[in-house]
This record gives sequence, C-alpha cells and structure tokens, in this order.
Amino acid sequence: MTDTELRFQITGMDCAGCARTVETGVAKLPDVTEATLAFTTGTLRVAGTVTPERVIARVRELGYDVARPGAAEPPGDEEAHSHTHEHDAPPAGSPTAAEGVLAYLWERNDTRLALLAALLVIPGVLFDELLPGLGITSPAFATMSVLAMIVAGYPVAISAVRALRVNREITINLLMTIAAVGAVVIGAYTEAGLVMVLFALSEALEGYTAARARNAIGSMSTLAPAEATALQDGNETRIPVADLRVGDHIVVRPGERLAMDGRVLSGASAVDQAPITGESRPVDKVAGDEVFAGSVNGHGALEVVVTRVAADNTISRMIQLVAEAQERRAPAQRFVDRFARVYTPLVVGIALLVAVVPPLFFDAPFWNPAPGIQGWLYRALALLVVACPCALVISTPVTLISAISNGARHGVLFKGGAFLEEMSRVRAVAFDKTGTITRGQPAVVSVNAANCVGECRPEADNQARACAACDDLLALAAAVERRSEHPLAGAVTAAADARGVGNRYTSTDVTALTGRGVTGRVNGRDVIVGSHAYFEDDATHDRFHAHITTADAAGLTTMLVSDDNAYRGYIALADTPRGGSAEALAELASLGVSPLVMLTGDHAATAEHVAAQVGLTDVRAGLLPADKVAAVEALRATYSHVAMVGDGINDTPALAAASIGLAMGRTAQALETADVVLLGDDLRQLPFAVRLARAAMSTVRFNVAFSIAVKLLFFVLVLLGSGSMWLAVLADVGTSILVTLNGMRLLRRPEPRMVAPVS
Repeated sequence: MTDTELRFQITGMDCAGCARTVETGVAKLPDVTEATLAFTTGTLRVAGTVTPERVIARVRELGYDVARPGAAEPPGDEEAHSHTHEHDAPPAGSPTAAEGVLAYLWERNDTRLALLAALLVIPGVLFDELLPGLGITSPAFATMSVLAMIVAGYPVAISAVRALRVNREITINLLMTIAAVGAVVIGAYTEAGLVMVLFALSEALEGYTAARARNAIGSMSTLAPAEATALQDGNETRIPVADLRVGDHIVVRPGERLAMDGRVLSGASAVDQAPITGESRPVDKVAGDEVFAGSVNGHGALEVVVTRVAADNTISRMIQLVAEAQERRAPAQRFVDRFARVYTPLVVGIALLVAVVPPLFFDAPFWNPAPGIQGWLYRALALLVVACPCALVISTPVTLISAISNGARHGVLFKGGAFLEEMSRVRAVAFDKTGTITRGQPAVVSVNAANCVGECRPEADNQARACAACDDLLALAAAVERRSEHPLAGAVTAAADARGVGNRYTSTDVTALTGRGVTGRVNGRDVIVGSHAYFEDDATHDRFHAHITTADAAGLTTMLVSDDNAYRGYIALADTPRGGSAEALAELASLGVSPLVMLTGDHAATAEHVAAQVGLTDVRAGLLPADKVAAVEALRATYSHVAMVGDGINDTPALAAASIGLAMGRTAQALETADVVLLGDDLRQLPFAVRLARAAMSTVRFNVAFSIAVKLLFFVLVLLGSGSMWLAVLADVGTSILVTLNGMRLLRRPEPRMVAPVS
C-alpha cells in the first residue's frame, strides 16, 4: 500500500513538551513511518498507511484533541496537493489568544481548576511562607494547600500517567507530580499546592503567548474579503469568493479590498499593495495591469477579470508557504530540542544522587531537620522542578515564528527557520542583472537630435533640458515604432507618450527591416529607425559617429533615425536599474556584507554601465548558466555563506548552488524555486531580510543563554539549601514569559526602512 500523508490540527497543547509527547505517541503506532508535530502551528503530519481514526484515537488517548482530521494525500500527487488538508479552524468554543489572557485562561477546564486552586493556597502562602512572623497558623491552611495541589494537579498527573503508559517516557508533568507529592510527604503542604498551581498556570501562559505568535500570520487570512461583487449578465451581485472561477468579472469599489487576484479590464486607480508586496506607496493601476487579493483599492472603481481561484491566489499561497516555513525547524531549534532531551534526564539523575548520596555517605539529613533547614530529599525534589526545560524549549520557536511573520507582513517570505538562520550568516551576495538589479525592460535614457546642441532626457527631473528638435525626433520615431512588436519599440512609444508627443504623427506602409530596424511613411516622407550597423554606409551621420560609438561602448542600445535619407539623430535605450537598487547595495555594504558581485550573461560594456549606476565594482559578464554556478561555488569556497539573488526563472541553478537563494517577484517560479522571496520586486527588502535574520538569531542566542543561566543559578541555590520549590517554579514561569515576550518583539522589530508595514 502506498504511503499517504495525513495532517491534523492538534488542540490542547501548552508547550513544546506537549508536542513532543503527541509526536512520540503517534510515531509508536504501527504503520506509521514518520510523525512530526510543530508546536508553533499545531499541525501534525503523519506519513504511512495508518488510518486517520487510529491517529485521532492515539492523540485523544494522550489527553489532547484534533480540530478536524486531515484527508490523505499520496506524496507527489499534484492533484491532491491542489486541495487544502490543513484544518486550522479550532472547534467551536475553544479559547483563542485573540480573546485576551483572562478569557483564554477561564475557558480552559484545567486552567479554571488551577485558578480555583490558587484561591485555596493563598492563606498558606501568606501566613506560612511570606509572613510567618505574624504567628497566624491553622491546620486548615495545610488542608487547603493539599486540596489545591489535588485540584490543580489532577490534569497534570493524568497527563503524566498517560505519557508514561503510552509512550513509556518520563515527562515534566510526571516530575512535577512527584515533586508535589514528595512535598506533602515531608510536610511542605503549602509548597506542594503552590508548586502545582504555578506550574499549571505557567503552562497555560506558555500556550497563550505561543498562540499569540501563531495568530500573527493567521491574521493574514482576513486581508482578503470573504465576498466579492460579481458582474453577471450586466448585474452586480455579492457572492462568496469560493464561487468565483477564472475568467469571472468582479467590480472593486473605491476603498474596498480586492477579493481575488486578477487583471484590470477597465478603470484606473491607485492600489495599496503593502499587505502583499510591502511597497510603501500605492501603485497606479490601469487596464491590463495585475492586481492581488488583499490589496486596498484607492480612489477609482475597477473592473477586474479573475486570474486565479481563491485557494490559489497570492495571499493564500503566502499563508500556506509561511505556515510550512513555521513547521521547518532551524538548526538552532533542533540543537535546543536535543539539549532539552539530555538536560531533563540528566538533572533527574542528579536529583536522585542528591537525595541518596549525602545521607548515605556524609551523614547529612534526609528529611528536613527543622523549620527553615532543608534536608536532601527536599533539595532533590526542588531539583526535579529545576529540570523543567520549558523556558529553554519555547524560546527558539517563538522567536523564529515571530521573525518569519514579520518578514511576511513586509513582503519578505522566508520558507523556514533554517533559511532565516542561514541569512543571518551571509557574508557575500551575488546578483543576476536583468530583472534583479535592473527592471528587465528597456527604457529611453537619452534623445539626441542632429540639430540640438544638448542632450535631452525623458526623465521628469530633466524635463527642463528638452528641446523642440529632440521632441520632434522622438515623435517621428514613435510614429513608426507604434506599429512594431519589438520591446525597444514599446520603450520609444512610452517615452513619446510621457512627453506628450506620442500622437503628433501617424505612419503608413510600416515594414520591418528584420534584425536591423523598421521603416514607414510619415506625412509622405520615408522614415527609417534602425541600428547603428544599418546606418554604417550613411555618410550623413559621420560627424555624429564618434558620439554614437561612445554611447554603444557605454552599453547603451542606439536607434538612429533618418527622414527622406537625411540623418535626424539617435535615441539611446538601456535596461535601467530598479529604483532603490543603489540604496540597497549601499545598505548591504554598511551591514558588512561584502563582496557584492554581479553575474550576468550580458555584454561587459552593458554590465559595467549598470554596475556604475548602482555602485557595484565586481562585475562578471558574458556568463552562461553553468558559469554562474561555477562563480557562486567559487564564492562559497572563499566566503562559506553566500546568497544568490535572481528572478527565479533562468537562474535557478545558481540559486540552488548558493547557501541561500533569493528570488524577486510573485511569480510561481519565484515562489517555488527560492529559499526566500522578495515579493515587492524591491532590492531594498534584501538588507531588511539580513537585519531581520540577524536580529532573530541574536534573540535566540540571548534567550537560550538567559534560560540556561537561570537554571544554573537555581541549580546552585538548591544544592546550597537556599532555593525553594515554589521559587524555582516561579523563576521558570518568569523566564518562560520573558523569553517568549523577547522573541515576540520580532513581530514588530526591526522594520524595513523604505517599505511600509501592513496596517
């Protein structure tokens, strides 16, 4: 029987230890080849031939639940993968982090018991632990404390017994149960109740803070409306987006969010794409332009034809990819998990030695010899509390999920914690030129009429230099090129339209000069727009030959224009750099990322011209795809951690050869081939990605070091007889909350410097 993959959304987990218990228990089932459960998403993936019913039964046997069982899908079956099997919706009535901490705690049965137990233990804490000098004592305090231990500890003990019976493993729940019962045995009734109350509440608080981080990316699903205004037989009708199909027409009113990916059929507006691309300003959209679900329409109404169904639109793919990214464990997280597996049994072993060795060999007291003096059994029980690895284990995944969510909100899609970690180590970056550093589209950069003494450019900041002769030259060329399909023709007509001279002339009898240019008649005159090579034998341009040759040598594409065999001038075109490319490269250099290398198959002159505009000095031109791979491998041999940035289309081998591959844009190729996707088509997102990755790994290192330091401190205090069980639990609770909140800072910081966040 072919293995299938089942997915389940697990509920009732409070910490990474809970996830490990479920994962281990399911993995022990017959016919299961692999089981992985990501605490950060709650998604359980099970591979094998096991039935969903058996998996659900095992999960419930361990004391947890399943929101809804996933459907099976054969690995590699593309048709199966086109349907969603991730059931993220919690069952009705289940608590969510969005409701606030008190509501979250009160809606859970086990936490309600812990809150009730907290009321019972308060008298003992006040008069036995905090204010013993008042001399207020009562047997009722001890009774209430033991009752508190039972009430708060019942769910903990049941979970411990289930894990021991099913998984044959000792969990932190079992250690806490032993410590609490042991405290009762030695007469520390208040501590027994307080330890169990604090532990139960701390587990719930861990679940709450983790759920808040998890909800950060889940909130992206609310960006796209559930309904859209469809045009059906000329009538506008509100229908669910799930009912829309490719080719349907929808109307988007001013101020509305777009419900679907599509292409503008009519209308014009400025659309805020920040939720998808992270772009800082609204983007003008007219007929023919692409729009994305989740974007906010501006001042004008748009009619849009749907190009993707709801399950396959850009925002849905982003959510799916980010959810999958959150499930991929980074090397740092795997190290912490392995450390925790060793740490807990090691401390338990030490606790056993602490309880036995001093009384047996050094005549030290086993029981507490007097009030305020700790025997070695008490110290051993306190060490069981110190063995709790919760703060250590929770610190890394919460940090990584927060950073990944922050990146997604700003148009930077990390496909896993491993890539976030690798990005933090990058020392050198290689860039493809066309479509990465440049726009990938030719544009007019200068217009040079024969009878103009200056050089007139079409850019807005150079409008003052435009002259009538250059405008007329551009209008003449545009009249002929408007009938051409060549990409250079589109650049010429766009420049003419921008100057307002696009419709000055009309042309007839337009004929392509294959590979050399185009000719046509304008106002009864023969007009030719051709390459420099085509005009080589035309003596009328001789005195301009040196100027044109200089432009050619600078990497510009020159188009010469003649009117009834009289040279009129030339137009220079180039693939211009993206806005912000120079700024992005300068910021990368300031971050210590060096060298920055351009790898391109283009001519050396063209590559050098672009490199000079953006501030690159290391240019390697004329490269075939295999040469780019070799260049990346050479960089890795020298710098170890190398990023490659491309468009994800024709540079896939080089992306794969790098330590980490980044693709520009929202195409299917970019989303599939790269480790990190810059959705905004903006290189300024790259230094943001580096800063975010470095901040994430710096936070992980601090959290791990802080958690271990607190554990070591209390380990020493307990051995010296200065640490109590309830104080150890309180310290663990505080540490867990602090490292979680510290990790969650990455949901908002750092921010991109040139890209606006989602509001």
